Amino acid sequence: MSFPEYAAYDALGLAALIKARKVKPSEVMDAALARAEALNPSLNVIVFSDPDCARVAARERRSKGVFAGVPMLLKDMRANVAGWPTRSGSRFVPPTRASVESTTVTRFKAAGLIPFGKTNVPELGILPTTESKLYGPAHNPWNLAHSTGGSSGGSAGAVAAGIVPIAHATDGGGSIRIPASACGLVGLKATRGRISQGPETADATSGLSIDGVVTKSVRDTAAALDALCGIDYGDPYFAPPPEGSYLDGIKRKPKRLRIAMSTRMMNGTPHDPEVTAAVKKTAKLCESLGHTVEETDPPIDAGALVGAFSTVWAANVAYALTVISRQTGKSPSLDVVEGLTWGLYEMGMRVSAVELTEARQTMMRAGRQIAAWHETHDVWLTATLGRPPMKLGTIDIDETDLRKGFAPNFGYVPFTSMQNATGTPGINLPLNWSKDGLPLGVQFTARAGGEMTLLKLAAELERAAPWANRYAKLRI
Repeated sequence: MSFPEYAAYDALGLAALIKARKVKPSEVMDAALARAEALNPSLNVIVFSDPDCARVAARERRSKGVFAGVPMLLKDMRANVAGWPTRSGSRFVPPTRASVESTTVTRFKAAGLIPFGKTNVPELGILPTTESKLYGPAHNPWNLAHSTGGSSGGSAGAVAAGIVPIAHATDGGGSIRIPASACGLVGLKATRGRISQGPETADATSGLSIDGVVTKSVRDTAAALDALCGIDYGDPYFAPPPEGSYLDGIKRKPKRLRIAMSTRMMNGTPHDPEVTAAVKKTAKLCESLGHTVEETDPPIDAGALVGAFSTVWAANVAYALTVISRQTGKSPSLDVVEGLTWGLYEMGMRVSAVELTEARQTMMRAGRQIAAWHETHDVWLTATLGRPPMKLGTIDIDETDLRKGFAPNFGYVPFTSMQNATGTPGINLPLNWSKDGLPLGVQFTARAGGEMTLLKLAAELERAAPWANRYAKLRI
């Protein structure tokens, strides 16, 4: 199988070829590994690989799942494979080999996916760009000077480059949707509690974070959600039951939706003009398909919600470093963690139990307000990023002053953390492009449990304005 052939298919397309015996799983894996070897030196999206194990799994092909025989990559956070290290992009985390496999990985394998490595992440997943002292920057396949987004930037870069058609990702503040936007992919952040984080984690980042994938196509995202969303009765809570198979559901035409649209931040700050134009263009596409679009914002205090999110996030960074310290017997310091991580650690160590509880209550109240608003608005259309993908080096990871360090984020990530705070689902779609040829994603969000609504709308938009013919064509 030649490189152009391999890179042209989505995951279900490759699985169909394998099922029809037009290509062997070992040939598909060899193509993925060869492409990784050729492209990763310039992209730096893969930070660990186990090709021998992957080749054995491809030859054996034990699963007959929907993705049987398809190569994939796992994010270097939370997706544990027995015998593989998971370092979360941090020098403070030792390269200890995992002894227990994550539920998510088990479900990927049951669906037929074959992981062969781990992807680049920023330290502890804290940034909307993938740059760390441990791994170095991941480069965007559309323009190597630009960021892949974060924190699932390595995964998104690998899919955009055609190394794999699907890759694991996690989202605690936009970490699936941000890199999907930056790299021109589909990225769904599911409802809180939809996907188990077992067996070792139950409520990552106090409920902010959830696992998922980045993909080329809506159908791959739908099939992956089918594979991942089974209930684990050891989890602390569950999402509303799925409305049947998501992959089957997207084949049906969605009802006409009442779509709210925001063309600027909720505090009135405008986006980059190209981003605003992209949102408006998407709204017109929705109207041409029979949906109703109204420019309006949900009635929530975005400032209070972002403040609450920041409190919970900092407290969890402090918790993470404290746990690592207990396990290793070493103390966190600027010698082993980055400046921004250290700033969040210090902030988190000052958060009291009362402040943490108050922050979580603020998020829960916002969740109720969003739920009530969705009684009259099925879907909310916004920008995913307020500007085109940033250049690498824009954020100074050595800066310990959080106000200075995170200043470049202002206006860049305007909405995504709201869905993590409220527990609602959101999806990035690669419908638009900048004048410089960089992806400009848009985000649709829905009420809790509304993944079917989002995926059916996404599939309709994909049919109306296909993006499969636009992918980063890299020389190998």
